[in-house]
Amino acid sequence: MNCIIVDDEEFSRNVVKHYVGKTDGLKLVAECESATDAFNVLKSNEVDIVFLDVEMPEMSGLDLMKALDDTPQIIMITSRPNYAVEAFEYKVTDYLVKPVNYARFLKAVNKAESNLKATNVTVENQKDEVFVKADNKIIKLKLSEILFVEALSDYVILNTAKRKYIIHSTMKGLEKKLPESDFIRVHRSYIINMNKIEAIEDLSVNMPGKAIPIGASFKNSFMKRLNLL
Repeated sequence: MNCIIVDDEEFSRNVVKHYVGKTDGLKLVAECESATDAFNVLKSNEVDIVFLDVEMPEMSGLDLMKALDDTPQIIMITSRPNYAVEAFEYKVTDYLVKPVNYARFLKAVNKAESNLKATNVTVENQKDEVFVKADNKIIKLKLSEILFVEALSDYVILNTAKRKYIIHSTMKGLEKKLPESDFIRVHRSYIINMNKIEAIEDLSVNMPGKAIPIGASFKNSFMKRLNLL
């Protein structure tokens, strides 16, 4: 699991870095001294877990979570227990109060791993259909029916011509499960079915029933996928 450490105190970063190094399955992508640096890292890297301090200059850890469209598993590590209630309103994975021992750190990591594995969508080996939990039952949905996927806080919406399916998942998690041959992310909040594109104009792609914006950081990869004559 890819992770980053976000804390303006070097000593605290080093403690968490040491714990990460001792833990199988964790890969440290970056150390960030500020929430602003972390925001930029998260825009350009695939990150599963963020070890996040609350109180930092210019931009707090809570502000960082508010700014993210697609939130990874957040493990708060802070010296201030009074932020716990507000943090859990943002559905953080765990809230650790410094100094944190390794056993408590591992418990939080295991919880994050369980959350990452838990999903309401599973793709079969043939990669042509998904099973979606809806209306108290599991419905089989052909991938070809999905027009586009839209982010909605801690959920995503699978849009089809007939109806919408709201599932508990992250955009990154779902992006991994959808076949690259048919689906591409064009914006932090949108994944589209390439086979359903009607037209492209300016900085948007027209899908059935909706014009979807093309994010600046996704534009080049999207244009390369088009079979332009």
